[in-house]
Amino acid sequence: MAERPPVVVHPPLPSGGWRVTIRGAIVGVAYGPADLLEFLRRAGVDLDTVALDDLALIEWRGPGPDVWTR
Repeated sequence: MAERPPVVVHPPLPSGGWRVTIRGAIVGVAYGPADLLEFLRRAGVDLDTVALDDLALIEWRGPGPDVWTR
Protein backbone atom coordinates (compact mmCIF):
# COMPACT_ATOMS: atom_id res chain seq x y z
CA MET A 1 0.00 0.00 0.00
CA ALA A 2 1.34 3.43 -0.93
CA GLU A 3 1.98 5.84 1.91
CA ARG A 4 -0.13 8.99 1.90
CA PRO A 5 1.45 12.44 2.04
CA PRO A 6 1.83 13.67 5.63
CA VAL A 7 0.15 17.03 4.89
CA VAL A 8 -3.47 17.33 3.72
CA VAL A 9 -5.07 20.57 2.57
CA HIS A 10 -8.82 19.98 2.76
CA PRO A 11 -11.49 21.60 0.55
CA PRO A 12 -12.44 25.19 1.40
CA LEU A 13 -14.63 25.78 4.43
CA PRO A 14 -17.69 28.04 4.24
CA SER A 15 -15.51 30.70 5.91
CA GLY A 16 -13.14 30.55 2.94
CA GLY A 17 -10.22 28.99 4.77
CA TRP A 18 -8.67 25.59 4.06
CA ARG A 19 -8.28 23.18 6.99
CA VAL A 20 -4.76 21.75 7.14
CA THR A 21 -3.79 18.48 8.81
CA ILE A 22 -0.30 17.17 9.35
CA ARG A 23 0.02 13.47 10.16
CA GLY A 24 -3.70 13.39 10.94
CA ALA A 25 -3.69 16.31 13.40
CA ILE A 26 -5.49 19.55 12.58
CA VAL A 27 -2.88 22.33 12.67
CA GLY A 28 -5.06 25.23 11.58
CA VAL A 29 -6.89 26.94 8.77
CA ALA A 30 -4.90 28.44 5.90
CA TYR A 31 -6.20 31.47 4.02
CA GLY A 32 -3.26 31.57 1.63
CA PRO A 33 0.15 30.06 0.89
CA ALA A 34 1.85 32.04 3.67
CA ASP A 35 -0.38 30.36 6.27
CA LEU A 36 0.36 26.90 4.88
CA LEU A 37 4.09 27.59 4.85
CA GLU A 38 3.91 28.72 8.49
CA PHE A 39 2.19 25.46 9.48
CA LEU A 40 4.91 23.53 7.63
CA ARG A 41 7.65 25.57 9.34
CA ARG A 42 6.14 24.86 12.76
CA ALA A 43 6.09 21.15 11.88
CA GLY A 44 9.82 21.26 11.21
CA VAL A 45 9.77 21.30 7.40
CA ASP A 46 12.73 23.07 5.80
CA LEU A 47 11.03 25.83 3.80
CA ASP A 48 14.08 26.20 1.55
CA THR A 49 13.35 22.75 0.12
CA VAL A 50 9.55 22.70 0.07
CA ALA A 51 7.32 23.13 -2.96
CA LEU A 52 3.57 23.47 -2.42
CA ASP A 53 2.95 21.32 -5.50
CA ASP A 54 5.05 18.43 -4.11
CA LEU A 55 2.49 15.62 -4.11
CA ALA A 56 4.75 13.43 -1.97
CA LEU A 57 4.44 16.03 0.82
CA ILE A 58 1.00 17.59 0.34
CA GLU A 59 -2.30 16.04 -0.69
CA TRP A 60 -4.66 18.66 -2.09
CA ARG A 61 -8.33 17.75 -1.67
CA GLY A 62 -9.96 20.23 -3.97
CA PRO A 63 -8.20 22.87 -6.04
CA GLY A 64 -4.42 22.77 -5.88
CA PRO A 65 -1.82 25.20 -4.62
CA ASP A 66 -2.52 27.82 -7.28
CA VAL A 67 -6.14 28.38 -6.17
CA TRP A 68 -6.80 30.14 -2.86
CA THR A 69 -10.34 31.39 -3.40
CA ARG A 70 -13.55 29.42 -3.13
